[in-house]
Amino acid sequence: MTRALVLIDLMPRIIANPLGPHSGEDVLVRCRDLAAALRAEGSPVVLVRVERPGVDEQPPGSDLAEGLEQDGDVVVVKRTIGAFHNTGLDEKLRAAGVTTIVLAGLVTTMGVASTAWAACDLGYELEFVADAMSAPTLEEHEVAIGTVFPRIGEVRLTKDYL
Repeated sequence: MTRALVLIDLMPRIIANPLGPHSGEDVLVRCRDLAAALRAEGSPVVLVRVERPGVDEQPPGSDLAEGLEQDGDVVVVKRTIGAFHNTGLDEKLRAAGVTTIVLAGLVTTMGVASTAWAACDLGYELEFVADAMSAPTLEEHEVAIGTVFPRIGEVRLTKDYL
């Protein structure tokens, strides 16, 4: 198994939103820890951020969180909810021999879920890091990690990777 960590939308303008059960800052801290652990084992780290299509300038806070990107990371810019459509992500992962995707980031029920469904359709094995993602509400997050995600992958915690 070759796995890659795919971190979704860790951007200041999204991190600052009210989220549950974890704050954006808490998710960012855990995602930084995950990235360090997976980089240390030689796994690729993919950082995904979203841009709004058809605008001359992106809103403030549209870059990745400061210091998140390290040498060797793959950065993907998406213009849809999920990270696969028209981004080349599938090709990059397959070129690296990736068969398993570890997903974390913001938000559970949007960017993470949309990316997960596409990855599942493409045949990847999935792992979800429940405490390294958050949703607009606690209830949305709990339904995703407690009911939906276990049907298509394994749900784990940050400590399982450290």
